[in-house]
Amino acid sequence: MNCPRLVRVAMVALIPAAISLGMASVQAQTPPAASPAPTATPVPAPAAPPAPAASPSAAPSTPPAAAETPATPPAAAPVQTADPFGDQITLTPKTVVIIRGNAAWDSAFDTLIDSFKSLSALLDKQGIKPAGNSMIVYTSTDDAGFTFLAEIPVEQDPKNLTKDMSIGKSPDGKALKFVHRGSYDNMDNTYEAITNHLDDKKLEAKDTFIEEYITDPLKTAEDKLVINVYVPLK
Repeated sequence: MNCPRLVRVAMVALIPAAISLGMASVQAQTPPAASPAPTATPVPAPAAPPAPAASPSAAPSTPPAAAETPATPPAAAPVQTADPFGDQITLTPKTVVIIRGNAAWDSAFDTLIDSFKSLSALLDKQGIKPAGNSMIVYTSTDDAGFTFLAEIPVEQDPKNLTKDMSIGKSPDGKALKFVHRGSYDNMDNTYEAITNHLDDKKLEAKDTFIEEYITDPLKTAEDKLVINVYVPLK
């Protein structure tokens, strides 16, 4: 495959028991009638028994402070999984509106954007919403530039197509999937890695490749693009 030169989350304390008091009674002796009554010697009442010492379990105490609820640990950051690189998949054909074009490498991205704008304007005018992500199918490449098909999936056929537009099917069949993140100008590195992967695995690819724009190229900053690259196999 001739790869392009693409310039590119509490407890309460117990109450103590009550203290009880006991009193002793004194009986007065009656003297004989002939004898004068002796002066009665007062008998002191027994002292009240001391209050029993409060047991440690009954002693009132300051309730312990309520145990603090452990702080909820912060949620673990999501693990960034590696992007697919060379996963084999099967592409399913979709009905697409197509615009044909050609571009020089120096102005490649601007040309592709203009093609997507033309297709989007056609669909917007007819109230047709895209049924999937925008795609570029490269049909040929050389040192000067390339020819391509810009495609947008649809569920109903638009009308009033221009002479360079048509309705067709997106590519299907077995392919390898790769992911590019970043600007279109930095895609050279991605395609170089793809070429090395094909050589290492001794895989033979068809003379075409597909880019699926996961982020909308008309609304996304170029350095934030996410693009799936599909390489159909022979």
